[in-house]
Amino acid sequence: MAVKIRLKRMGAKKKPFYRLVVADSRSPRDGRFIEEIGYYNPVSEPIELKINEESAIKWLKNGAQPTDTVRDLFKKNGVFEKLEESK
Repeated sequence: MAVKIRLKRMGAKKKPFYRLVVADSRSPRDGRFIEEIGYYNPVSEPIELKINEESAIKWLKNGAQPTDTVRDLFKKNGVFEKLEESK
C-alpha cells in the first residue's frame, strides 16, 4: 500500500483551507484518510500552518511520500531538519 502525505481541501468556495492528512494514494483527494497531522490556511493573514511534527516524522520514517506542496510546507516548518536530527 502506497501511503502519501497530502492536502485535503475544505472550506467554502473561493475561501479554501487545507488539512494535512496521511492517506492511501488510491483514495480520492477529499476521501478516506488514515490520520490527520495538521492544517494549512493560505487565505488568512498571516498564513496559518500547524503540523504535528511527531506524527509527520513517524510517517516519513515509515515510508510515506509527501506531495510537492506538502514537502515545501515541511521545509518551511523545519520538519526535515528534525527528521535528520532524530536519525
